[in-house]
Amino acid sequence: MFRRNRSKGNYAYTVARVKAKKSLLLKEEDYDKMLMMTVPEISRYISEAGYNKEMTDLAGRMSGINLLEHATHLNMAKVFSSILLSSTGELYEMVSAYLDKWDVWNLKVILRGKSYGLDAEDIREDLVPAGRLSAESLDKLIALDTDDDILASFGKTTHVSFPPEVLATYKAGGNLGVIEDFLEKVHYERLIGSIDRSSRPSHLFYDYIREEVDMKNFETILKLKAEGVYGEQVMKYIISGGRKIDDRMLATMANAEDIGSMMSEVAQLEFGEAVKEALESNNLREAVLSIRKYGRQKARKFSRLYPLSVIPVIDYMINKEYEVRNIRAVARGTESGLDRETIKGLLVI
Repeated sequence: MFRRNRSKGNYAYTVARVKAKKSLLLKEEDYDKMLMMTVPEISRYISEAGYNKEMTDLAGRMSGINLLEHATHLNMAKVFSSILLSSTGELYEMVSAYLDKWDVWNLKVILRGKSYGLDAEDIREDLVPAGRLSAESLDKLIALDTDDDILASFGKTTHVSFPPEVLATYKAGGNLGVIEDFLEKVHYERLIGSIDRSSRPSHLFYDYIREEVDMKNFETILKLKAEGVYGEQVMKYIISGGRKIDDRMLATMANAEDIGSMMSEVAQLEFGEAVKEALESNNLREAVLSIRKYGRQKARKFSRLYPLSVIPVIDYMINKEYEVRNIRAVARGTESGLDRETIKGLLVI
């Protein structure tokens, strides 16, 4: 794992770099243009918008939608890694903890790829080496033969101890979700613990991440309720450390028979108004999109209030991740023949 001294951090330098990168992100009008294009035209468009090197580097091995998807992920990984490696002190620690989620993503890709019998190159193409684990460290995981060895090596490298019951449940049914759920909880515990709340901006970031935990938990409750899962079964998937959704509210929402029975609790949440209309119409997909749009808008607001803090850095990363998701959604929707309004409804802009 990378180490940095616990100094204040090079905020001015890193924020200046991020500000320059943010000015290059795609705008709503870019997506409007892409919605009128074919997949090859979309590929050419994003090449000219900053993805050219990755598109060129991968063009010899893949084409079409696969080229577009892998190139956007590779570009994002490079950008995030460059921001992390150029940061110092407490800024580095917070950015690093935030990017740990990609280590979880990569472990999932490796385990799933192995279970499907994919070769190393196919697995490697789906990785996003933007966390603490470098591409070389991920290659070492891919080279291991068994899930036990992969999990043991991952745990040692990232200083994560997998509980015996989590490993036993995974081995019994091969359900990768139990590993992912456990690691997501660890990720947020570490991220919250990495934030020094001695300044107003970092304390706001602390509150923002805790509200992100609330949003994650709320999404989980909605999805499980749609699948007919209630009560104690829901609580197994809940992440601790939320800001507004305490144990009492969690239990109330987990036990609610339907979404309508949760509306009084929803009204107490900061993002309650953003999801109210979608919930009242029982539109789960729209509710989840509304939550994500709310989170993106809040990060953007904070980044303007505190320009020399970690918040503009995280705000840029959130926007970059959604840019990649949006590009892929437009390309996938176009390839599948979805109409433009349906595709646009899937975007978080």
